[in-house]
Amino acid sequence: MTQFFTAEDGARIAYSDEGEGLPVLCLAGLTRNMADFDYVAPHLRGVRMIRMDYRGRGESDHTGAATYTVPQEGKDALALLDHLGIEKAAVLGTSRGGLIALLLAAVAKDRLLGLCLNDVGPAIERAGLDRIFDYVGRNPMANTHEELAAKLPANMPGFANAPEGRWLADAQRHYAETPEGLQIKYDPALRDAFLAAFEGEAPDLWPLWDATAGLPVAVIRGANSDLLSPDAFAEMQRRRPDGVYAEVPDRAHIPWLDEAESLGAINSWLDALRARTK
Repeated sequence: MTQFFTAEDGARIAYSDEGEGLPVLCLAGLTRNMADFDYVAPHLRGVRMIRMDYRGRGESDHTGAATYTVPQEGKDALALLDHLGIEKAAVLGTSRGGLIALLLAAVAKDRLLGLCLNDVGPAIERAGLDRIFDYVGRNPMANTHEELAAKLPANMPGFANAPEGRWLADAQRHYAETPEGLQIKYDPALRDAFLAAFEGEAPDLWPLWDATAGLPVAVIRGANSDLLSPDAFAEMQRRRPDGVYAEVPDRAHIPWLDEAESLGAINSWLDALRARTK
């Protein structure tokens, strides 16, 4: 069930809080919302699963391009934990959510139990960014969910052997059907924020990964990802050889997290977290 809390600046932020056990804050992809974790949710046991819609996405308030930043979203994530009275949580972060998790490891490490990154790391490939530039903030060229679902396999190179009905389920979760055609479920101004964030020379984010030292970590990579390269994935393992790592065949950016390889990595990571919190 969707609930709401009010951020420091008055923005109303949507969230859900389900289950009991280890608190896991699930942070979605750039243009996504709480539905990003619908596929993995049934597989998580002994977990208090906390999700949120970033400002400008899903059911949260639209607050303008200047506020759609990783630092602001990190502040909102901590504010949600404060609202729920949770001192520490593990973070499962998909794409954008993983970048937020890395930032929190650097600036609020005392609030984290560990982090699991889904197809993202401290080095982001330009090819992956260019692909996102093409679609962010724009409505798809389709009138119905069924029409978009028929187009998605060709529009998503690197994916194969998708579960039956998965593309239709994705279309229904992330786009609204209207008389004018499908509409994005986020503020179009997110495009301006995203383009601004990647102007100029890319910052060195490796110190953020190094800041995870001492925390249980896991990284899941789509074997065909154009955002997290094999070299960056290997370097993450070199710097944190104690982490859990998995590559998911037939997946690009981003794995759905209900694949056997994804679930194996997530469960190993959760076991490591529980061993530390006993």
